[in-house]
Amino acid sequence: MTTPFPFTAVVGQDDLRLALLLNAVSPSVGGVLVRGEKGTAKSTAVRALTTLLPEVSVVPGCRFSCDPASPDPGCPDGPHEGGGGGASRPARMVELPVGASEDRLVGALDIERALAEGVKAFEPGLLAAAHRGILYVDEVNLLHDHLVDLLLDAAAMGASYVEREGVSVRHAARFLLVGTMNPEEGELRPQLLDRFGLTVEVSASREPEKRVEVVRRRLAYDDDPAGFAARWADEEAAVRQRIVAARELLPSVRLGDGALRQIAATCAAFEVDGMRADIVMARTATALAAWAGRTEVLAEDVRQAALLALPHRRRRNPFDAPGLDEDKLDETLEESSGDDDPGPDGDGGGPGGGGGQPGPDEGPAGDGAGAQPEGGEGEPAPGGAGEQSPAPAAEPFRTKVLSVPGIGEGAAGRRSRARTEHGRTTGARRPQGTLTKLHLAATVRAAAPHQRARGRSGRGLVVRRDDLRQATREGREGNLVLFVVDASGSMAARQRMGAVKGAVLSLLLDAYQRRDKVGLVTFRGSAADVALPPTSSVDAAAARLESLPTGGRTPLAAGLLKAHDVLRVERLRDPARRALVVVVTDGRATGGPEPVALASRAARLFAAEGVASVVVDCESGPVRLGLAGRLAGELGGTAVTLDELRADSIAGLVKDVRRRAA
Repeated sequence: MTTPFPFTAVVGQDDLRLALLLNAVSPSVGGVLVRGEKGTAKSTAVRALTTLLPEVSVVPGCRFSCDPASPDPGCPDGPHEGGGGGASRPARMVELPVGASEDRLVGALDIERALAEGVKAFEPGLLAAAHRGILYVDEVNLLHDHLVDLLLDAAAMGASYVEREGVSVRHAARFLLVGTMNPEEGELRPQLLDRFGLTVEVSASREPEKRVEVVRRRLAYDDDPAGFAARWADEEAAVRQRIVAARELLPSVRLGDGALRQIAATCAAFEVDGMRADIVMARTATALAAWAGRTEVLAEDVRQAALLALPHRRRRNPFDAPGLDEDKLDETLEESSGDDDPGPDGDGGGPGGGGGQPGPDEGPAGDGAGAQPEGGEGEPAPGGAGEQSPAPAAEPFRTKVLSVPGIGEGAAGRRSRARTEHGRTTGARRPQGTLTKLHLAATVRAAAPHQRARGRSGRGLVVRRDDLRQATREGREGNLVLFVVDASGSMAARQRMGAVKGAVLSLLLDAYQRRDKVGLVTFRGSAADVALPPTSSVDAAAARLESLPTGGRTPLAAGLLKAHDVLRVERLRDPARRALVVVVTDGRATGGPEPVALASRAARLFAAEGVASVVVDCESGPVRLGLAGRLAGELGGTAVTLDELRADSIAGLVKDVRRRAA
């Protein structure tokens, strides 16, 4: 067995170490979400925590780790007699792989034995193994939706339920949820994000001395893991003893009315949703006091608890960066503190405290940064190459649902129809590999004609492996939504780019909610660029969109060819994920030789390959040329205006659907 890296040997990452230790002192805090760039020892610190956790007492032979002092009355391995002797074992840290199956997480039933013998032959999953321990999910933001749903249910109820065609198993599943993630690869669903009690941001130190020490310790550990761990054994033992002492002190810690008022005022001031934040802050502040060896919660505990418990609960959409205004926090704590409960140091307001946040029209520094660019009455000359500063995006809105026609078999999501493991049952087939979703009626029909030949004499149905049928189900999949955005001078005219960015931002929000991958190709001047390769991080796409400059000619063909190349490469990486190309343009083509003819040939490549596409027509003004509609026809897709893109727009897409069907 590999010797774990000592927890006390992790260099820096003070907030991460504190958050993990507080959960070790008080598991009711609710776990930790660790956000940070790659290579910052996130996983190393989490895995090292297990060596510090006190041992747990379990009922001997129980696969579900029941506490002998209060065993679960519904334990599948029970009933257990309460108050009996128990066996001690180290606390477990169970890792949930991102690609795990549902049966691996919640456990599996032997369907064949259940039908033929009428017994509940249940094999526990990872939730059972993590009971009274740690459930660790590396890259938790990449976890499939159906696994996230199961985690949410177990975390909310403290139990796992397994239902298989009338056979039901329930067991306790209370665990400390710890997740690590790189925000560049996508964000978490809000429901799961709120389930993490605390969150910390980690990054690599920019101080050369600390970086040298990190490398030195890592190399020493790799050369001699056991010897390296032995050198830190005394410090590990001291921290372990401090955790035990803090746990014993925890019931004696007093959370006074003054501290409670500060907690409530802080949560209200930062407009967090629900009451979970208040409860988590209270538990965290109490754990902080116990960790410090005190029996009274102080204002400094409340402040630290807010910094750990609130940042991830203030996000209103996936483009908001988590964080907390510490000046506002100090001011709130000072205003809500009682006479005998002094607030933390600080003047509360900070310079410019009354200025508020910048308005949506504030752009980069410079003259007229908050004003719209002067576009004049007409559009720029076709040969104009003057680059304009990025325009601020208009307010996003709820969009119509854009989907890929047909039925796919890609990753689970919420956009297009697909054959999935979850959804409504549409038929049955012979299982390929392990049976996961039994189609009971089809299985009975397959077994019924053979009952006499198999010598059936009793009431039970004689079922063999060849009779079993797997249910085929239809649900929804996530797609690759590739945005091809026209950033030329014609788009900048009449201040259209702000509306265009608002529309793309709205589609990005929709892609986030539907669990899509997104990519961004822009074209302007004489070439096209891949502003963002396909990724699950829609906030990265939003950041690239916000800084997108405009100006120059319109190389439409270059943009389409670049998008076609991106799709070709992505098919090799993820062949099951279908693509939806969203071209945002007014349809003009002015860049390169024979720009119109070349753009038409490029568009027909998409139509020949059956790639689903939508053209968002950004043309405005009383005179319209209809070029975007013509482009949509050559792509084999549909065209919508900016107004039609809105979900509450009365203008529909019926004519486009009928045209495609014809």
